[in-house]
Amino acid sequence: MEQLISDVSHFHHTPYYCEENVYLLCKKLCTDGIANAEGSDIFVVFISNEKKQIPLWNQKASHRADGVILWDYHVICIQINQGGGPPQVWDLDSSLPFPSPLPSYISETIRPSFKLFSDFNRLFRVVHAPIFLRCFASDRRHMKDSDGNWMQEPPQHEPIVAEDGTVHNLNEYINISAANATTDFSSIKHELYTQKHGVVIKENQLEELFSQIALQ
Repeated sequence: MEQLISDVSHFHHTPYYCEENVYLLCKKLCTDGIANAEGSDIFVVFISNEKKQIPLWNQKASHRADGVILWDYHVICIQINQGGGPPQVWDLDSSLPFPSPLPSYISETIRPSFKLFSDFNRLFRVVHAPIFLRCFASDRRHMKDSDGNWMQEPPQHEPIVAEDGTVHNLNEYINISAANATTDFSSIKHELYTQKHGVVIKENQLEELFSQIALQ
């Protein structure tokens, strides 16, 4: 892995548009040589659940001292460290070091030791970045109210359109159910590298998945 950029201001960020922020982050990691040119070492991770209520800690948007906030969904990028170290998490909305090693990100942001009611259990949709960059699309309709007014100001760049011309498929990524979580890890890597929507895993499987990816 090339030398990491630690200044989050080098990356585009529009509050409440994490999916587009990560889309642009992945492209910049590739063009700047931080990731492989084709993005083969980076993965986009959607975090949500059936109730669209996921607590994450150390988030800049929080008004609490511990940085906890209840998102409906969140999106991060995880990069495999091909030099042998832990995977790195790129979270533009986190107050943790940028990027952060996956083990510390899990302990400080996911906080698996913190016992939650089942409605708040986090699920993770992991999508290989090259597939995501080809297939993802958002026309930002989810950020408009019933009268067509913006609930949050949109990014200044044009909406993202998929290579096949699709203009909006965000819901396909953020609708995540425990029933879709992978239980058989024997075929998970094949699905991860071939499926448009990647794979869904539970929070206690996140480190295991990226350990397997790093060993390939």
